[in-house]
Amino acid sequence: MIIIGEKINGAIPSAAKAIAARDEAYIRETARKQAEFGADYLDVCAGGAPEGERETLAWLIGVVQDEVDVPLCIDSADCGLILDMLPLVKRPGLINSVSEERGKCDLLLPHIADSEWKVVALTCDNGGISNDPQVKFGIAVTMVEKAKALGIAEDRIFIDPLATALSANGSALAGFTETMGLIRSRYQGVHFTSGLSNISFGMPFRKAINQQFLCLAMAAGMDSAIMDPTSADMRATLYAAEAILGKDRLCRRYLTAYRKGVIGAC
Repeated sequence: MIIIGEKINGAIPSAAKAIAARDEAYIRETARKQAEFGADYLDVCAGGAPEGERETLAWLIGVVQDEVDVPLCIDSADCGLILDMLPLVKRPGLINSVSEERGKCDLLLPHIADSEWKVVALTCDNGGISNDPQVKFGIAVTMVEKAKALGIAEDRIFIDPLATALSANGSALAGFTETMGLIRSRYQGVHFTSGLSNISFGMPFRKAINQQFLCLAMAAGMDSAIMDPTSADMRATLYAAEAILGKDRLCRRYLTAYRKGVIGAC
């Protein structure tokens, strides 16, 4: 399972407060803890007002890279800004994100074609986010074919089928997994990821929904998640799901994590 640590994001109130105060110690500690608990990438998102995003994102990239050696996931809705940030990054990681909205794929993909950068591809376009798996499948096909035409291999693409909020769409999980199945039937090499907390928006006791979504989505083929690796609940869920799904031979990772106290305290 490829874990993208979500905690350094201006959309999270505690992170937003630290970013506004330029609390370098908080950002360093958050980066270090996520790395210690197994994050493969660290999402770095400035959030806040667009006019200050450039300076803030550059500051975050500098602080995080000075603290840990984990590859970054550069996160912004502004693809032009992402491109401006790439020279600041020590080694290629993930770009979050592109889509068929406002020509984002056409702007960003050519710039990373001859690099080792990977990309999160959102299944939405100028029409927004559809609840129809066939529509999302069509968008995914368009993006993957554009990438392949530029020489970008399938395994550099992390497709996010965009789970909608359960509070507004009772078929959110079914649509998510159906979309993955359609895409996987055509492209065996792509990865699938998701911001786990999106599905629980507007619901009480959100962590219960997030944990079950992680398990069920993994069973359907999701192999990456944008999540909080420092959460004992989410770590236990992840290790248990891998063991149950036969992705942890002899349950070795689960047992090792338990012995080391990485899980079991929740």
